[in-house]
Amino acid sequence: MKIAYVTYDGPDDDRDVMLAHWRESGVDGTAVRWDDPGAAWDAFDAAVVRSTWDYVERRGEFLAWARRASAVTRLLNPASVIERNTDKTYLRDLAAVGVPTVPTSWVGPGYEPRLPSFEEYVVKPAVSAGARDTVRTSVASEAARHAGRIAAKGGTAMVQPYLRMVEEEGELSLLYFGGRFSHAVRRPAMLARDDGRPRANHVGAELRAPAPDQVALAEKVLGEIAEPLLYARVDLVRLPDGTPALIELELTEPYLYLSGAPGAVGRFTDALREILRDDDA
Repeated sequence: MKIAYVTYDGPDDDRDVMLAHWRESGVDGTAVRWDDPGAAWDAFDAAVVRSTWDYVERRGEFLAWARRASAVTRLLNPASVIERNTDKTYLRDLAAVGVPTVPTSWVGPGYEPRLPSFEEYVVKPAVSAGARDTVRTSVASEAARHAGRIAAKGGTAMVQPYLRMVEEEGELSLLYFGGRFSHAVRRPAMLARDDGRPRANHVGAELRAPAPDQVALAEKVLGEIAEPLLYARVDLVRLPDGTPALIELELTEPYLYLSGAPGAVGRFTDALREILRDDDA
C-alpha cells in the first residue's frame, strides 16, 4: 500500500508513531501537507487525513482540497464526513435525532445573543480546533459579547454551560478504528484553569476503561454516521445528573493517543488494510 499521511507543518507525535509502524509493517507511508501544491494525490492508494490542524482559518480551501483529493484517491475519512464534521453544528443535528449532547445555544450572524442562565459559560466558534477562540466566564454579558463577536465575523457561536464535574472526572475519549473500539483515554478539562485559558492539548491524558453507558452512547453516535469511517474519536462528559453526553465527535483530525495505547497503531493499520481490501473485492 502506498499511503499519504495527510498533515501540516508542525509537530505531531501520532505521525511519528504511525509512520514508524508503517515502515516496519510494509506500508509505504509518506507524510504530505494537505496544502502542498505539488502533491500528486493520485499516486497514493489512500490519503489518510490526520494532523491538518491549520485548516481552521482556511476551511473553505481545506474542503475544496478534500473534494479534489477524493476524486483521485481514497480519502479517509471521506470528504462528505469532513465537510459536516468541521462545523460543530453537527451537534445540533445529532441532538435532533435523540443523541444526548451538552446543552448548547447557537448564535449566528444577525441573531441577538439571548443566553440561558448558567453559573459559568463556555463560548466558542462552531468552526474551531484545540479550544481556539474559546472563552470561559461567569459573566453573562461577557459571554454574550464574545458570542456576538464570533457572529459578527460571519461565524456561529456555541454557548454551553461549564461543567465543573469535568474537573473531577475529565472528558472521556473513545477511539474507534474501522468501526471497532480500540482504546479510551481520560483527558483533563481543557478549561479547568482558574484564568479560563485552555491548557495545552493532550496534557495529562491517561488510559481508562469506559463504563457500559459510555460505550453505549459512543456506539449510538457512530450509528448515526452513514459513511464508513477509518477512525473516530467520541468525546463524552457526564452531565450534573451523571448521564453521559456527547461533547464532540471527532472525525476529521483527532489526536489518537497512539503512543500511550499498546497495540493501537496496529489496530489502526489493520482497519486501513481492511477498508482498502474491501475496495478491491
